[in-house]
Amino acid sequence: MSPPRAIPRTLAAVAALVVLTATAGCGGDAAADGAQAGELRYQGSVGQVTLPELAADLGYLGDVKLKWIGNVTGGPQDIQATATGQSDFGGAFNGAIVKLATASAPITAVVSYYGSDAQTFQGYYVLDDSPVRSPRDLIGRKVGMNTLGAHAEAVLKTWLARGGLTPAEIKQVELVALPPVNTEQSLRQRQIDVAVLGGVIRDKAVASGGIRTIFTDYELLGAFSGGTYVFRDDFIKRNPETVKAFVTGVGKAIEWARTQPRETVVARMRDIIGKRGRNEDPSLVAYWKSSGVAGRGGVIGEQEFGTWIDWLAAEGELKGDRPKPGDIYTNRFNPFVDGGSA
Repeated sequence: MSPPRAIPRTLAAVAALVVLTATAGCGGDAAADGAQAGELRYQGSVGQVTLPELAADLGYLGDVKLKWIGNVTGGPQDIQATATGQSDFGGAFNGAIVKLATASAPITAVVSYYGSDAQTFQGYYVLDDSPVRSPRDLIGRKVGMNTLGAHAEAVLKTWLARGGLTPAEIKQVELVALPPVNTEQSLRQRQIDVAVLGGVIRDKAVASGGIRTIFTDYELLGAFSGGTYVFRDDFIKRNPETVKAFVTGVGKAIEWARTQPRETVVARMRDIIGKRGRNEDPSLVAYWKSSGVAGRGGVIGEQEFGTWIDWLAAEGELKGDRPKPGDIYTNRFNPFVDGGSA
C-alpha cells in the first residue's frame, strides 16, 4: 500500500538515533491516570492509502483514532520519528529494523504491512532500448531507488551476487536515492540507467509503456512480507490494548483487501483520499492490486527477519552475535496467529 521504508545506512547513524530515543518524550502515550492511548500519530504517503488508514475507515480500529502529522517517502524519516517519540508507529523494511534493533533501539515489530507476490512486487526497470539485461551489465551504471540501505538495495545486491559479481564489482554499481514519484521520470530522462519501481507507481509506469523489467524481487525470492510496523517498547508497555487494537485492525484490513474485488478496494481508497482533503492526486490508487503481505492478517514469519539478518551479517553490517528474529518482532498482539481470526 505504501512504499517500502528504511533507516540510515550505517550503524553509527542508528546509534545516534538511540541517543535521541533515550531523551524522547512519550508523546501520545497513555495518560497519567493509566488510561490507554486513544490516538496514534503517524505519517502517511502522498496519493496512497496505508493499511492503518484503510483499517480506520473500515471501522476496524475500534475506539483508537489516527492523527496524521505529515507524509513520508522513506524509512529514515518514518522510523526516526517513531524512535524519538514524534510519532507513535512507523513502518520499514525488515532488514532496516534489524539494524535499528542491533543498535539497541527499544522498538518491536508487531505486524507486516507490505510484501511481494505475483501481483505486487518491486521491479527493476530499464528503457526498452537499454543494453542492460544481466547483472554484469550494471557495472558502472546508476540505479535509482526510494532510499538507500533498505529493501531495494538488499534485493539488488542479492541479485548481483547470485549473478556472479564480486564485492568489488558490486561496489561499482552506483545507487541513487530518489523520491518514488520522481524515479520513473529520472529513468525516462536517462538520468539513471535502472529504476526500482513498486506497487501502484510501478503499474502506472508500466502502463505508460517504453520500459521493461530486468528482474523482480518476487522472481528472485518468491512471495514474502518485506516490512513491518514498529512501536517503541515503552509505548507497548503502557498501551498494550491500544497496540492490540492497531494490530487487529491492520490484520483485518489486510484480509478485507485480500478478499474483496479489486474494484471495491480501489473505490474505497479513492474515497478515503477524497475525504481527507490533502490536495492529492488520487490517480495512483487505480493501479492498486494487493498489499503483497504474505502472512494471514499480517502475521510475521521468522524467515522474514532471518533472511535479512543473514544478508546483513554477510555484508559486514552486523557486529558481534547475530540477533535472533524473535527478539525483534512479536505476534502476540495478532489474533490471526496460529490460524486464529479477528
